[in-house]
Amino acid sequence: MQEIIAEMMGVVRSRTPLVHHITNYVTVNDCANACICAGGSPVMTDEAQDVPDIVRISSAVVLNIGTLNQRTVESMRIAGNEADRIGVPVVLDPVGAGATAYRTAVARELMGYDAVRIVKGNSGEISVLAGMEGEVRGVDSVSGAGDGHAAISLARSTGRVVAATGETDYVSDGEVTYAIGNGCGLMERVSGTGCMVSSLVGAYAGACGASLEAVAAALTVFSVAGEIAGEGSPGPGTFKARLLDAVHNLKSEDILERAEIRRL
Repeated sequence: MQEIIAEMMGVVRSRTPLVHHITNYVTVNDCANACICAGGSPVMTDEAQDVPDIVRISSAVVLNIGTLNQRTVESMRIAGNEADRIGVPVVLDPVGAGATAYRTAVARELMGYDAVRIVKGNSGEISVLAGMEGEVRGVDSVSGAGDGHAAISLARSTGRVVAATGETDYVSDGEVTYAIGNGCGLMERVSGTGCMVSSLVGAYAGACGASLEAVAAALTVFSVAGEIAGEGSPGPGTFKARLLDAVHNLKSEDILERAEIRRL
């Protein structure tokens, strides 16, 4: 699998996929920079009149409900309808699903679009959407199935590729599941790392297809970059800058030597 990830990293960088984001305004700049550093080309627009045209020229769409409101939810619906019509893959990041009834309802509604081929959330969010026990406080996971069962269950019930992030990340299509053990504790001390990895998933899905392997590759690349960035970082501020550098500078050898990914 390490060889496949290294190959996909090169494909993303060579194809420069256009990734349309309707995303969290707290982290929108971080998401754009992460996408660029990974090799993608981000577009960050949520204007309803603009959305159909942008979706039509995009390789993938990322819908992130971190700072949802009625206007942006309507733009997400427009994006979902257009993506359904033309077959552009959509990545859904159900930020805070389970924290409020509205967030959970919006996440479930957006999962109804056929184009939403990938759902990526933390373990609490994925557990809630899978109908399992999970707790989310604000946008942070308090508890959830940390053994991959929630990702597997949601993937099986929806037919999507599902990623549940945490101390160990799990990615499943319901049949095959990967566990990724890389990362760094400082990733939890910086706002937006979860949103940033969704942008990488969008770039990898746009360049390589909305496959289990592409999602696993995106998460592995980000986790290995986080591990590298954490080495010698004195705190979150330095780490954040080093994280972008690490994503940009990551080499195939880093994946081959460091990636802790295993098939369950």
